[in-house]
Amino acid sequence: MGTTPKRSPASDGLSRRRFVTGTSSILGAAALAGHATEAHARTTAATAADATAPIADGATVPALVIGSGYGGSVAALRLAEAGVDVHMIEMGKAWDTPGSDGKIFANTTSPDIRSYWLRTRTKQPISNFLGFPLDKNVPLHTGILDAEEFGGIVVYQGRGVGGGSLVNGGMAVTPRRENFGAVLPTVDAGEMYGTYYPRANAGLGVATIDPDWFETAECYQYARVGRKHAQRSGFGFVFVPDVYDWDYMEKEQAGTVPKSALAGEILYGNNHGKKSLQQTYLARARATGRVTISPLHRVTSVTPAAGGGFTVTIEQINTEGTTTATKSVTAERVFFAAGSVGTSKLLVKLKATGALPRLNGEIGKGWGDNGNVMCGRANHMWDATGKLQSSIPTAGIDNWAAGGAFAEVAPLPTGIETYASFYLSITKNPHRAEFTWNAAAQRAELNWQTAWKQPSITAAKTIFDKINSKEGTIYRTDLFGTYKIWGDHLTYHPLGGAVLGKATDNYGRLQGYPGLYVIDGALIPGNTSVNPFVTITALAERNIEKIIDVDL
Repeated sequence: MGTTPKRSPASDGLSRRRFVTGTSSILGAAALAGHATEAHARTTAATAADATAPIADGATVPALVIGSGYGGSVAALRLAEAGVDVHMIEMGKAWDTPGSDGKIFANTTSPDIRSYWLRTRTKQPISNFLGFPLDKNVPLHTGILDAEEFGGIVVYQGRGVGGGSLVNGGMAVTPRRENFGAVLPTVDAGEMYGTYYPRANAGLGVATIDPDWFETAECYQYARVGRKHAQRSGFGFVFVPDVYDWDYMEKEQAGTVPKSALAGEILYGNNHGKKSLQQTYLARARATGRVTISPLHRVTSVTPAAGGGFTVTIEQINTEGTTTATKSVTAERVFFAAGSVGTSKLLVKLKATGALPRLNGEIGKGWGDNGNVMCGRANHMWDATGKLQSSIPTAGIDNWAAGGAFAEVAPLPTGIETYASFYLSITKNPHRAEFTWNAAAQRAELNWQTAWKQPSITAAKTIFDKINSKEGTIYRTDLFGTYKIWGDHLTYHPLGGAVLGKATDNYGRLQGYPGLYVIDGALIPGNTSVNPFVTITALAERNIEKIIDVDL
C-alpha cells in the first residue's frame, strides 16, 4: 500500500499567525467536503478544448442545454448517443488552460484569480480560525467557486464546464431506499434502484475506499477518530462512496505521484485524482462528436419562435464578467440544467417578464438547502486527528431514522494537529423557500430565512450533543465567527425551484411549453437525505430516457 511520505519541514514549527495565513483556504475547503492522473487531466483538457467553441449568432440547433453540471451532462450524452446534435451553454470557464503555476486549478491554500466567481474578496465557508478571520482580497475574475448571497443564505456553486463536480468533495451517496419516498414521491423507487442509480454510479465512476487501507492510512486518522466517537455513542458509521481515484489516493500517501487530496485540494478544483464530469459524462459526450460547449456564455431569455422551437438570447462574457456580445439562436428543444439556483432564477424571470407566460404557478417554489449545517468539536489530547488529512471525506454517521441527521466526518486539513473533529450534516428540514422576480431591481430573489436552519441544528444536535456528553468534549466556537457553534449560514446542496410533478410533469417537461425541459437539481424538492449529486444524475438518466423514447 506504500509508505508514509516524509513530513515537509515547513509543516512543523509554524508561528500561529503564519499558520493561519497559510492554511486559511484549506479550512474553507474542508467545509465543502461532501467533493486522474496528471497525464489524464492534460488529455481531458485537450479534448475539452477541441469541443469548445462559441456558438454563432443566428445558429439553429436541435438541442440546447443550459448548463454543464450533472443533469446537463447526462442529457447531452444521451441525446448525442441518440443521434441528436447538442450545444451546451456554460456560464463559467472551460478550465482547460494551466495558470502561471502550471496547474489548471488554484492551490487551496492560496486563493487567487482563479478561485472566486466575480468577487473581490473570498467568502470561505469557515470564516475564522484560532481567533483570526480567514478571508482575503482577490482579483475580480470568472473563477471556479460562486458564493452567491441571498437575504438569508449563501449558496456555494461551481462555475465552469463540469459545474458543481469541479468543487465538491465527490461524496457519491445513494439514499437508503426506505427514505426515497420522501425525496421523490412521484418516482418509482424500483426503477431507480434497479436501473438508474446503478447507471449513474457507473457513469460517474463511483467507488469505495479499501477498508483495509483505511485502517492504517495516516491521512484518515481523523475519520477513524470520528468512527470511534460515533460508535461509542451508539451511532451507525458507514463508509461513503466517492468519485476520487482511490488507487491515486494510495499513491499520494506513498509519495509516488503529485499530491492533490493530500495537498488539501478541494475548494477551488482538484488537479489530479478526482473524477469530475470533465473525465466522465462530458468526456463521453464529447467523444460522440455531436456535443459542442460554449463557455463564458449565459442565457438571458427563452421565447417561443415564430417558426417553431425557441428563440434563445445568449450573452457572451469576458473573464471580468463584462458582456462582449449578444446572440440570438434558435433551438428545437431547450434543457434547463443551470443548477437549482440558476434554473429557478431564469424560469421565474421568464414567467414574470412575459417571455414564457404559460409557465405555471409552481415555478420558483419548493427550494431547500438539503438541511446543511456544520459544526466542529474539540477533542481531548489523546484523540489526535492527524496533521496529514485527506480533503476527500469517506465516512458518515447515520442517525437519519432516529434523529433526522446524516453527518459527514469531514477533514480539517490544516497541516498541523488541531485535535478537532469537523462535520457537515444533512438533515430533515421542512422549510421550503421560493424564488420570485423583483421587477424594480430586475433580479430574482429568494425568501429563505436564516432562522429556518433551527430544525437542522436540532437534528444535528441529536448526534453531537450525545457524542460530547459521552466523550466529555465541547463544541468549537471559533470557526464561524466569535463564539458561534453552528455553520447555519450556507448550503452546498441547493435543490428545488422547479419541482418534478408540479412545475413539470413527472419527467421534467415544463408545463405549458412542449420542447422545454428541466433536468437538474431544481426538480428535487429541497432534500435528498444524503449528498444529492448521484440522485440528480440518476433522475436525469431516468427522465432523458423517457424524453428520447417519447418526444424525439
